[in-house]
Amino acid sequence: MNTDFARQQMIKQQVRAWHVLDETVLKGLQEVPRERFVPEGYEALAFADTEIPIGHGQLMMTPTIEGHVLQALRLAGGETVLEIGTGSGFLTACLATLSAHVTSIDVHDDFLDSALQKLKHCGIKNVELLPMDATQRLPDGTFDAIAVTGSVQSFDTRWVEALNPGGRLFVVVGDAPVMSATRVTRADEDGWQSDTLFETSLLPLVNGALPPQFSF
Repeated sequence: MNTDFARQQMIKQQVRAWHVLDETVLKGLQEVPRERFVPEGYEALAFADTEIPIGHGQLMMTPTIEGHVLQALRLAGGETVLEIGTGSGFLTACLATLSAHVTSIDVHDDFLDSALQKLKHCGIKNVELLPMDATQRLPDGTFDAIAVTGSVQSFDTRWVEALNPGGRLFVVVGDAPVMSATRVTRADEDGWQSDTLFETSLLPLVNGALPPQFSF
């Protein structure tokens, strides 16, 4: 497979065609070798617009959804980012390429171990990987951006409180088959606003069925 050609086609025919037009995001998707992050045996699907099984009943997001996550966060290069759900590590790598530092958490140790090796192989060093369940606790500190890589029925207000003023949170909320991809922006210490970006369907975050605590 001509990986360079396949990557260009992925960006042109899938990601850009689905209204991901931020040139910085497209450049990040171009630079990170997606084929190194898919499970062994799935290399031929690395650039297809399809979800790929990665274990534990989880799926690697499609390139179009990954592009929209990155575009929604509006990263300029100096941000600290929290990723909830490391998964394959590909989105982690893209976030790291577009920001100053990424803290990525996951409940599955083997996802973290695999992602660490792949990130090292790509020379990406500005990432900290932690075993943690975001429905129970979050890393210390606050962040400029938060990406939630699995859907939730509702979410804890701590996710918004973990944002710095001006920070952005991407999260998919609702129940299958139709969910809302949403960006929440923390305006200041006491207020935030939300924008519905598009409708989609995404596998639930582990333990993501939380009691309603926050409504848009």
